Amino acid sequence: MTQEMSAKEFIARRIALELKDGDTVNLGIGLPTLVANYLPPGVTLMLQSENGFLGIGPVPEEITPIGQPRVVNAGGAPCSIIPGGSTFDTSISFALMRGGHLDACVLGGLQVDENADLANWMVPGKSVPGMGGAMDLAVGAKQVIVAMEHTAKGEKKILKKCDLPLTAKGRVSTLVTEKALFRFHDGKLVLEEYAPGVSVEEIRAETEASFIVSDKLKEMVISQVGL
Repeated sequence: MTQEMSAKEFIARRIALELKDGDTVNLGIGLPTLVANYLPPGVTLMLQSENGFLGIGPVPEEITPIGQPRVVNAGGAPCSIIPGGSTFDTSISFALMRGGHLDACVLGGLQVDENADLANWMVPGKSVPGMGGAMDLAVGAKQVIVAMEHTAKGEKKILKKCDLPLTAKGRVSTLVTEKALFRFHDGKLVLEEYAPGVSVEEIRAETEASFIVSDKLKEMVISQVGL
């Protein structure tokens, strides 16, 4: 990660390389929505949004004025629809999410533990309306990729056991931070990649969870789109 690149951009650029041409993918609100900006050439996805879209496109160059027809993603941010995209009601959207029709979802995370559990909706001391569609996505998608910064204000986020309310148990497939990429194999957390300039010792020091170091450990490579 360079000094000019934020941790969130670095994470999004790495996750962009995880997605495959032709996949149907849900990008959660916040950091995950950045992934769409860095898809490499030749990779075309059908992006689903829980508020009722299939085929979301990039943020439009000109934001439509208030009072005119507007298109926003699940986070309320402006977006566009690609040719062939469609809109539908919430019942169909959640049927897609719950029915195993998504190849992958990318979710933000507050905590992930060594059991592949995810907590991503309840911030202590903050009033929130609920977890939204995160639970449905985490249970319904074939692959669950979590995008989050490695620590928060010095507090570890990759834990032996989550202590925040869970979104889903045992569903995380891949975890990407600005320091490392982990995958779960046979119930074990495995470190497969490290960020440039980051050592395994540094990752261990900032990770409470126990993990195995892959015998194919390598340095992370990120999408070069726009660099």
